[in-house]
Amino acid sequence: MKPFKFKQFEIRQSRDVFRVGTDGVLLGALANVTKVSNVLEIGTGTGLISLMLAQRNHQAVFLGLDINKQAVALTKENFENSPFQSRLKNRHQDFKTFETGDRFDLIVSNPPYFEESGSDKDKIARQTVELNFEQLIVKSAQLLSEKGILSVIIPVEAGEVFISTAQSNQLFLNRVVRIMGIENSKMKRLVLEFSSEKECLEESDFIIEKSPRQYSDQYLELTKEFHVFKEAEK
Repeated sequence: MKPFKFKQFEIRQSRDVFRVGTDGVLLGALANVTKVSNVLEIGTGTGLISLMLAQRNHQAVFLGLDINKQAVALTKENFENSPFQSRLKNRHQDFKTFETGDRFDLIVSNPPYFEESGSDKDKIARQTVELNFEQLIVKSAQLLSEKGILSVIIPVEAGEVFISTAQSNQLFLNRVVRIMGIENSKMKRLVLEFSSEKECLEESDFIIEKSPRQYSDQYLELTKEFHVFKEAEK
């Protein structure tokens, strides 16, 4: 399978691991990585999100966890081949049993959300069997630093339950980005950010494509430091 080339790094891919997708790119470009020094990614897949965040923040150190051995091996290779390799580590680890004395300024995840799926990689990467939203939230609340942020991208249909579960665990919604696949279409995804501190809610809308196969000006601007665009995609 061909690598996915970004401007400053390359992502080796595998048929056994979820490939580079728009959700990961959006979270990697939108997550609040300013003023953070210790970052945890849950479910690294190829390592894309951590690599994007490492490009955006030149000082932070990153730890990625994944329960899929193939994903761990692939992430390790992608981390080691990147210009940020000295700040990136990953581990084969079930997040539910993860123990550490560290606290994280940012926990980021593109979490599982399909209830049913066919292939083994889908079952691990996208089913709630391995890690459901409540488990993700409860464990994250324990591992965040005092002003730490939990940043996720989820389907819009799951937003209400996720926000309610987070609030029950003293994590309050501080930022929401409503994502539409194409202009004038229904909302598709939500980027949500939570912390233990109640703050004024920051809200925005984001459009991926202005027409089929034509990226919006928003998307081109957001990802210009990452994507190598072909002229036809603009």
